[in-house]
Amino acid sequence: MTAQPPGDSGTHGPWGPNRSHPRRPASLDPAQADQIEGGADPAKRTAAAHRTASAVLRRGHDGVDAAEVERLVRLVETEGVEVVAELWADSGPDTLPGALWRLYALREWIRRSPVEVARHYALGLQRAHVAGVVAGAAEPPTPGEMQRVADAVLSGAISADLDVALDRAAAFYRVVGTGLALDADLHDLPHGDDAERATRRAGNLVRTAEELRESARRARAGTLE
Repeated sequence: MTAQPPGDSGTHGPWGPNRSHPRRPASLDPAQADQIEGGADPAKRTAAAHRTASAVLRRGHDGVDAAEVERLVRLVETEGVEVVAELWADSGPDTLPGALWRLYALREWIRRSPVEVARHYALGLQRAHVAGVVAGAAEPPTPGEMQRVADAVLSGAISADLDVALDRAAAFYRVVGTGLALDADLHDLPHGDDAERATRRAGNLVRTAEELRESARRARAGTLE
C-alpha cells in the first residue's frame, strides 16, 4: 500500500475518513482512552484529544528514557493508524493534538513510502534549499535518511523542544511539496487528472507546512494547547 501524503484526505489525515471503530490505545492512559470510545459527545472527544496529546508529551519529558521515547515515536506502528487518527486527526491544526497528528502522519507516510518521499525531497531542494537546511536532512536525501529525520523530528517533539520539531516538520513538508510541484512540471502535466492530483497534493503539503509553522509559533508562545 502506498500511503497518500498527509492532508490528501482533508482533516481525516492521509488514510481517509473511513476508519474502523478503534480499540483502546494501550500506550495511553486507559482512563483517558475510555473517553474516546463511542465518540457520541464531540466536546468529550475534543477534551480527550487534548488530554491524550498532553499525556504523550508529559511521558516523553518526564521519563527522559530512550526506550520510552522510542515507544512513543512508534505509537502509530504499535497501536495502528486508525487508533491514533481517531484520537487526533479531527483536531484543528492550531491545537496540540492536531500538531502531533501531523507529525505522526508525516512519519507514517515516510515509513510507508520512503522512496517516493526521498525523490520528491531531492527535487524540492532545488527550489527550497533554505527549508531543507531547517528540516535537517543530510544529503543525499536517501530513503533511509528520510526515515531518520522523521524519527528525529518526532522524538524531539516528544522529549525536547516541541517548537523546534514543528519548525523542522514544517520545513520538511514544504520541501516535499515543492518537489511534488516540480515533478509535475518536469513530466509536463499542465492539464488532466494527473496534473490536478499532483497540484492538489503539493498544495496540501505546503498548506500543512504553513499550519505547522503557526503551531511552532504557538508552542514558543506557550499557547499551543
